[in-house]
Amino acid sequence: MGTEYLAVYWRDMVKFFRSRAMLFASLIQPALWLVLYGLSMSGNFELIAANMPNLPGIVSVNYMSFIAAGIISMTVLFTCLYGGITIQLDKQFGLMKEMIASPMPRSSILSGITLSGITKSLIQTIIIVILGLILGVQFFNGFTIVQTIISIVGIISLTVLFAMGLMFLSSLISINIESHEGVQAVITMLTLPLFFASNALYPIASMPFVIQIISKINPLSYFITGIRYFSLGSDFFALGTQYSIGINDLLLSFGFLIGFGIFMYLLALRAFNKAKVV
Repeated sequence: MGTEYLAVYWRDMVKFFRSRAMLFASLIQPALWLVLYGLSMSGNFELIAANMPNLPGIVSVNYMSFIAAGIISMTVLFTCLYGGITIQLDKQFGLMKEMIASPMPRSSILSGITLSGITKSLIQTIIIVILGLILGVQFFNGFTIVQTIISIVGIISLTVLFAMGLMFLSSLISINIESHEGVQAVITMLTLPLFFASNALYPIASMPFVIQIISKINPLSYFITGIRYFSLGSDFFALGTQYSIGINDLLLSFGFLIGFGIFMYLLALRAFNKAKVV
């Protein structure tokens, strides 16, 4: 694959930055979720947690710090799943037909759109981390400078892998469904179940057994586990539960997200190669 994907990527990013409404909504959305949901729910859960005994020697984090990783995951989830709608719009207005008819490999179209979604997700993740630190989220609490740098690199790596898999999934949906309404309906149907059947807001152990099983195959759960490892540490206490995230858990998170991305890429590439846009 050459550099053709950069043209697709640059076009989508230029469109993103030129659309003031889209740019404003994308930048303000993570801030709103963190401020409105994080601050409003944090007080309620702090009252409950006040009656729970803390384990000696274990760092205790507040609820806002606990759900910060969940808010990052939700922002990336919404951004990437809805990011693939660009493909459906290009089909609708005839641009996809022109790109497919060009000498550009179809994989370049997929790669360019995916890289655009990854870039937007990284921007939003950085906003959440910075705003979280301002609001008192306990990111990197007690970390050395070296540990903080490693953690930032780890968060970026996890975000890239997670966003990549979601963009491939979104592209797969968008290239296979003809109507704009149909694409939105399918994506909307996926977003909330994926988010709530994860460890974003509550410990997995507190969920019904069926939801616990679903969370074990949910890429959000592995992404959130990795983010908490890098942002809160390997051993902390929250909502009456002790969280011990070892190196094996971290490697499992990376491995699952890599596998999810490869699987979605193969399906999306197959769909693009078979697509007939008229």
